[in-house]
Amino acid sequence: MTDFLVTKMRRRDAVSAEEAAVLHGIRGTHRRHAAGADLILAGDRPNESTLLLSGFCGRLGLLRDGGRQFTEINVPGDFVDLHSLLLKTMDHGVVALTDCEVVAVPHADLRRLTEAHPHLARLLWLETVIDGAIHRQWLVMMGRQDALGRMAHLVCEMAVRLEAAGVADRLAFELPLTQAVLADVLGLSPVHVNRTLMALRSMGILEWKSGQVTILDWDGLADVAEFDPAYLRLRRDPV
Repeated sequence: MTDFLVTKMRRRDAVSAEEAAVLHGIRGTHRRHAAGADLILAGDRPNESTLLLSGFCGRLGLLRDGGRQFTEINVPGDFVDLHSLLLKTMDHGVVALTDCEVVAVPHADLRRLTEAHPHLARLLWLETVIDGAIHRQWLVMMGRQDALGRMAHLVCEMAVRLEAAGVADRLAFELPLTQAVLADVLGLSPVHVNRTLMALRSMGILEWKSGQVTILDWDGLADVAEFDPAYLRLRRDPV
């Protein structure tokens, strides 16, 4: 159940057979969540961290009027709330963007794992550091890029992260998000989302139909996005 996590970690550092066996030996409670279900609510004090096995989740903040803003999309192989091990009280929520399968790993087990295997502890710490890098990149994207740039950047990031976890090919993958969800991700209206997708399609660099994304021109898309994957830290660089 940790195949995607191990694959992703091996993009960043060597993971020994023993360490992989430890990760593959992680046990927890399997759960399935329907699209739209809350996995975590702001104010929760979880005693477990949730590893996403399939589907997509989103971290979000909510306003009193019901407005919401997603701050990251989680892909298979991500711990959606690993930071809850130290944060204790959650300051944001996590919602299933599609039907999802997860495993909830008790914090007590994660503490034992990190105490017995310092290198794995550093790799898990790196996961939370990269979460912070993604949030910083999204701040720049939301604050300074136009709608085309935001959409292109989101697609580039999803493509690279899914490929890194061994979930999908970079140029063709499933991302079955509604235009309403994309609006809350990108800070646009659903109508603006639709126009932006039409513009990228007319440029001949992207197709997104029925949840299936096909990148026709990676260089062109990355150029529109001003995308530099360095923040995702996908090179081999031991920790």
